[in-house]
Amino acid sequence: MKQRIAVPLILASVLLLMGEGPAAPPATIRLSDAQAQEIGRRLWHNESGGTVAGLTAWNEGENFASLGIGHFIWYPAGIKGPFEESFPQLLNYLITSGISLPDWLRTADACPWPNRAVFVAESHSDRMRQLRALLENTIAIQAKFAANRLERALPKMLAAAPAEDREKIRRNFYRVATEPQGMYALVDYVNFKGEGTLMSERYQGQGWGLMQVLTAMGTGPALIQFSRAADAVLTRRVENSPPERGEQRWLSGWRSRVRTYRGGGSSQ
Repeated sequence: MKQRIAVPLILASVLLLMGEGPAAPPATIRLSDAQAQEIGRRLWHNESGGTVAGLTAWNEGENFASLGIGHFIWYPAGIKGPFEESFPQLLNYLITSGISLPDWLRTADACPWPNRAVFVAESHSDRMRQLRALLENTIAIQAKFAANRLERALPKMLAAAPAEDREKIRRNFYRVATEPQGMYALVDYVNFKGEGTLMSERYQGQGWGLMQVLTAMGTGPALIQFSRAADAVLTRRVENSPPERGEQRWLSGWRSRVRTYRGGGSSQ
């Protein structure tokens, strides 16, 4: 069983003008190195079973690579998809954290592999080995990058949400965040399925991000409600998805993942 993770979140630094969105900068989320390593390994396990090979993936039917512990998206040149790209921001974060990147990666303007076939064919190339080594050796830094995304998520969600939902979103965010396992749940989900603020990330007008999960939560124990709401939102996504995407094949794994949010359990 995993050790329970308590991550300090400075709640007082976020103020809310009722119905008008955030009135101050977002809360500051600080992970110790040990906390970042633990959360990072859980994210890594959730995305790819904690395997080194799983740090560099390109799913069938997708037009982007999924890289790192959070399977951060990287599009090839000339490709624009509906999902938010995050791997270039991770590279910048690694550089500012003092990590040295291979020359080819530091100067890359886009994913150098144009499609999945080329990506798979070069899975044992020098570039791919260098990329996996970099990602394997920066687990804690990637987790801190993921936490930074969560730090920016609340004001983005409050700005995008209907006025009548903002107070519920803010309240439920802090209900989850103050639980011992809550920071893991929030960091994992926002990097797993996004904030839910992009109109491009919708099927039949309905999103599946953190904003939708917080809105769907009921009363009762926060982590149980968060897990249940995530299950319901992801189930709705699959039901609304284009049949040709075959998203039903992912639902069982997604449900197993969000069950780890309930607390007292393990992702492994």
